[in-house]
Amino acid sequence: MSEVAISDARPEDWVRIWPFFHEIVAAGETYTYDPGMSQPEGRRMWMVGPPGRTVVATDSDGVIVGTANMYANRQGPGSHVASASFMVDPRRGRRGIGRALGEDVIEWARESGFRAIQFNAVVETNEPAVALWGSLGFEVVGTVPEAFKHPRDGYVGLLIMHRFL
Repeated sequence: MSEVAISDARPEDWVRIWPFFHEIVAAGETYTYDPGMSQPEGRRMWMVGPPGRTVVATDSDGVIVGTANMYANRQGPGSHVASASFMVDPRRGRRGIGRALGEDVIEWARESGFRAIQFNAVVETNEPAVALWGSLGFEVVGTVPEAFKHPRDGYVGLLIMHRFL
């Protein structure tokens, strides 16, 4: 497992997030984002500010190797449930970076007074993510059949995953 430090993202971090963010989104395998999204569109969507939070994971050399953003899943009567999104540089996978980001999100949500966390759209063929979230206490509470058009696997389900805090 890599030693990573999690810290709040700064506006200038975006230029170091964008290369792997763009690579992941353009691949079209794990996010429901437009694969052709521009850098300014990505920045507006990813760099969530207060009351939400965007973080970066950096390795011992100060290289940004992952990022997450977190926020209330819904407004008003649904604002007691958090949500989050995660990206790890594909060249850095399977080193504990996603777990570190996930643990940080759980801590943030708990400290921020949320009662639960819900992920709205985990692609069911993204086995590493499904396994990671399961190991962190998330359960699949539903599947939206054929809601995601995977570039290799065709129409696959999107999982709704949840955990109480």
